[in-house]
Amino acid sequence: MDLLILITLGTNDKSFVRLLNEVQKLIDQGKITDRVVVQAGVTEFKSSTMEIFDLIPFSQFDDLINQCDLLITHGGVGSITTGLKKGKTVIAVPRLAQYGEHVNDHQLQIIDNFDKAGYIIGLADVSQLEEALVTAKTFTPNAYQSNTENMIALVKQCIEESL
Repeated sequence: MDLLILITLGTNDKSFVRLLNEVQKLIDQGKITDRVVVQAGVTEFKSSTMEIFDLIPFSQFDDLINQCDLLITHGGVGSITTGLKKGKTVIAVPRLAQYGEHVNDHQLQIIDNFDKAGYIIGLADVSQLEEALVTAKTFTPNAYQSNTENMIALVKQCIEESL
């Protein structure tokens, strides 16, 4: 039975094609054989093996989250916590400033915090995705407990440090 892998790139105004290139490479190598659905936002990407859409109504997106077996997401707090609240296994990959994917590298810190808490499989770069997919098969995340105030403080700190 094929699993459903949902990839969400969020609503950021910058492209994150680097993640989709890595996923496509793993599909082409036969390392991903499951159904892959991508919410790409503004990221333009063509694939005959992935189902790609830009944005859909929240209710449809929520249905996809409910159906997915694995959520691969950028390092946005909203995307990560949406998956965690639904009890999904989450792999998070940061958008990085050096590639023009974000204005700074705050997603590294966000992902690191969720990873250290045992909630997600956090990556520092897309090159770690193949290994993360293997880990995901046996990963049991810690039960998610919201830590909104600390996360807001962390994001504020990251923003202030980058100014």
